Amino acid sequence: MPDNGWEASARAWIADMGSDGDFSRRHVLDGPMLARVRASGAHDAVDVGCGEGRFCRLMRAEGIDPIGVEPTADLRATAAARDPGGRYLDARAEALPLDDASTDLVVSYLTLIDIDGLEEAVAQMARILRPGGRLLIANLNSFSTAGTWRGRADDSREFVMNGYADPRAEWVSWRGITVRNWHRPFQTYLQALLGQGLVMTHFEEPQPTGGPPETVRRFRDAPWFHVMEWRKPVTAGSGR
Repeated sequence: MPDNGWEASARAWIADMGSDGDFSRRHVLDGPMLARVRASGAHDAVDVGCGEGRFCRLMRAEGIDPIGVEPTADLRATAAARDPGGRYLDARAEALPLDDASTDLVVSYLTLIDIDGLEEAVAQMARILRPGGRLLIANLNSFSTAGTWRGRADDSREFVMNGYADPRAEWVSWRGITVRNWHRPFQTYLQALLGQGLVMTHFEEPQPTGGPPETVRRFRDAPWFHVMEWRKPVTAGSGR
């Protein structure tokens, strides 16, 4: 697989996230993601692309037994060091080393934009879910990955999109981190999920709760994220 920048950016990412995560996680996504975790009734979970393990630790605090999957060595080592009792696997989303129907909950928390083989990864996530299990996704909205803010002559700002319909991988940089992210139109994600026979049970575009007012305003002007939950149907003879 071609380098996506994560090995070189891991230390900067760990420093940027700290122990509690950035604004997006603390003030936008953690609340709705944890609400869905609690409502799922899950006893165990797999966090695909768990990074430094922050959300695994949050799930463990909710009484869930999580497995973290992370291919970047420094991120995985940090996750293990911060959660000595946890289980963290060296693997990519496209080839999960876990048994069929082996978990109640699969989490993809801002990782689909990093994954090259989207269809393969979604198929793997669906495969390891037990019948009745849930796939919980937080992702960047596709208009966000296709667009950018730019200033106007009157000091106001406008959001401009280009090439929304064209899937592409692009390099993005912030605070010492440089990684390759994917832009895909929303239908690409939906088609991959529907193609696995999954059924959507929840969708929202969460708004900020707390934080600096100027940052809150920016996130409300163009909702950057969505949260989706998909259920694996119960089939005849599955026992669920």
